[in-house]
Amino acid sequence: MMSANEMDVRLRERLVLDRRAEGDRLVLDDATLLAALDGSRALRTAERDALQASPLTARRLRQLALERRVGAAARWRGSRGMLRAASSGGAPAPIVTDDGFWTLHFIDAGGASRSVLQLAPQAPFAPALLAARAQVQVLDGAGNVLLAGRLDADGECEAAWPFAQAPALHLQENGAAFTVQPC
Repeated sequence: MMSANEMDVRLRERLVLDRRAEGDRLVLDDATLLAALDGSRALRTAERDALQASPLTARRLRQLALERRVGAAARWRGSRGMLRAASSGGAPAPIVTDDGFWTLHFIDAGGASRSVLQLAPQAPFAPALLAARAQVQVLDGAGNVLLAGRLDADGECEAAWPFAQAPALHLQENGAAFTVQPC
């Protein structure tokens, strides 16, 4: 269910994007729009006014924003993390990749461990990966697959722990590192 605020945002977006103006044309080039999107240059007052007056330019800005979002997913090649502290050999505390975009959790359910990979919602490529229900895998420092699967709607992927050794011990003996990458 959509909140009232989300509905207001979508309605305003539709009003801007569906609006037509006689003699409308692109009033700002792609370079200017992309610079505004990535924050490298703010639009000047006259540029903002021109953008607001031109539905065609507003639609182009939206298209560029969507392409950037998809491009962020295409550019993501993987994330690395390390086991930070020695453990007793049981389930280690959740470990996070160096970029902070992924967290690997271990659940001990009566001797049968499970691993859960969680995507951070603030990751720049998160919307695109979630929309695509991307397939990802987690490898240990020696290249063994710890977990592989498709992200769910919450940005998580879960699987049974594939090794006889407890997760902490296995990770320590196999490079004390892990990598999350697309399949």
